[in-house]
Amino acid sequence: MNIAIIGTGNIGKGLARTFAPVQTVTVAGQSVEDAHGLAADLAASGLTVQAADLQSAVAGAEIVILAVPFAAIPAIAGAADFSGKVVVDVTNPIREDFSGITLGFDTSAAETVAGLIPGAEVVKAFNTVFAQVYDQGLDFGGRKVPTFVASDHDGAKAKVIELATSAGFDAVDAGGLTNARYIEPLGYLNIQFGYMLGRGTQIAPAWLSR
Repeated sequence: MNIAIIGTGNIGKGLARTFAPVQTVTVAGQSVEDAHGLAADLAASGLTVQAADLQSAVAGAEIVILAVPFAAIPAIAGAADFSGKVVVDVTNPIREDFSGITLGFDTSAAETVAGLIPGAEVVKAFNTVFAQVYDQGLDFGGRKVPTFVASDHDGAKAKVIELATSAGFDAVDAGGLTNARYIEPLGYLNIQFGYMLGRGTQIAPAWLSR
């Protein structure tokens, strides 16, 4: 698959590091220079990704991953043509002071993204994983890190589950996009555990089953 990762911060870098060994990855950021900087950083680790401007990265991708703050989404939505693309929303709508989330109950960040780019097939995934987890890999003592994948488009969801599985995630079908209303608070709970309650960032939420 051709994957475009929009965002050159810690999450974007972590996802690029994770997918580069198994997929064709292009990165884009606020500037082309940011993208080239990330590509150079990964090249120093032996990983190959392409750098591009936003419009070119989106145009050449089958799956576009939005690894940016939620507040940046409106500007990105208007800066490229996402028609026909599978768009993965990784955002969590968190207040600037980390005191809570700004959306919930009757909508979600992912549903907002879907409203801003109506020509795309939006999928929620990867928002419950700390960037630092990618530095040490997705294996936790023989157990894979879960990602909860929600979408109203079954084909798009299947592609993201395939993508996630190829990189070593335990990809969990989380139903329709409205379930992002519950996945996003889970992402915030993970932040609470990691930063406010002292458990650190080498953690990830998971469901047990038997």
